[in-house]
Amino acid sequence: MRILVYPHDLRMGGSQLNAIELGAATQSLGHEVVLFGQPGPLADVAVSRGMEFVPAPIPGKRPSPAVISALVRTVRERRVDILHGYEWPPALECLAASKLVPGSTAVATVMSMAVAPFIPKSMPLMVGTGQIHQWEVSRGRGTVHVMEPPVDTEANQVSTTPGLDAFTRAVGLTDRVLNVVCVTRLAYELKLEGIMSAMDTVGLMSAERPVRLIIAGTGPARDEVGARAALVNAATGRETVTLTGELSDPRPAYAAADVVLGMGGSALRGLSFGKPLVVQGERGFWELLTPRSLPTFLWQGWYGSGPGTAGQGHEALGVILRGLMDDEQLRNTLGVYGRKVVEERFSLESAAPRQLRLYQDFAASRPAPASILGSELAAAARYAGYVGKRRYQRILKRLPMDDFNSRPVAMAATASTRSSEVRA
Repeated sequence: MRILVYPHDLRMGGSQLNAIELGAATQSLGHEVVLFGQPGPLADVAVSRGMEFVPAPIPGKRPSPAVISALVRTVRERRVDILHGYEWPPALECLAASKLVPGSTAVATVMSMAVAPFIPKSMPLMVGTGQIHQWEVSRGRGTVHVMEPPVDTEANQVSTTPGLDAFTRAVGLTDRVLNVVCVTRLAYELKLEGIMSAMDTVGLMSAERPVRLIIAGTGPARDEVGARAALVNAATGRETVTLTGELSDPRPAYAAADVVLGMGGSALRGLSFGKPLVVQGERGFWELLTPRSLPTFLWQGWYGSGPGTAGQGHEALGVILRGLMDDEQLRNTLGVYGRKVVEERFSLESAAPRQLRLYQDFAASRPAPASILGSELAAAARYAGYVGKRRYQRILKRLPMDDFNSRPVAMAATASTRSSEVRA
């Protein structure tokens, strides 16, 4: 089988790293996999894993005619069977290209916290959580499967991490301080609230305990994050918060951590390194991964909204970090537990064969043409409504940077549950 994998971005990030790792693992099973996308640091990662990289043109507005044309050429030249787009712009561009190349099949993966409603319901779709799967099925989507974000457990462990000593020296880490690490994109949606809260937390804790926060990543909110870090460091009189910027290989940051803060794929990578994990969310959500909290995350993903069991906001994170700081055995126990969870449930080794089976099923079972047409016309109408709304938001200067991460399914479900409790 010949497969084209098209992530939405090739800068460092969870969805696109999952796409590359899963593509490389699928190729190792004896299939041809080509990576298509905008040039970025992760293209080199893909090439180092043996994947061919085909650069995409600059897209402009999405879906992009220029990108679709390049996809069509690539699919024809390499006789691609499956076009796999990650997130909605690549998904729609893959779908359009497949219409122009008979015999090819377009599929989509959405690792965002909600699915764009204008991805046609006839298009084969994979999502990252059972909760989003249920949400999509309840709204009439037929071909949708759960593909939890896989982790390369061999590459993501302390013993195989290259450059750990160099990273430790460069950042000035010591074992006399609790090193809290957050590898994240500095984005306004989903991320910024928790990043700011974490900086405030370690700033307050540093007066009583030796603690340090290392934030690895970059993004549109880097100026705001940098300004807050400078304030915390000035108030504490030392480098309590360290910003490393984007790391071409973030594994040394995970490996050097005593505790990892994260959501989504970053949370899982922290677990793969055998580190205790505090899951970051929104509206003050922080929750320590334990055997008791695991079922919640397996259902809704590595994210939450509103108060956790320790409370809300920086007070909750402070309670969790103090408990971990005071109990080395607890840190070790939770680290071993987290590694076991990843090995048993999220390993790349088991995900790749399942991904391949889904490709084969999608290619073999296509909906009736009339059903496809109706689904795509309805999706086009929803897309027109989306474009109109975005224009209105732009006029009002209320345009979200990452709109389908700005209204997660988990947040909507939490709000619905609380509303029901109030009515009861």
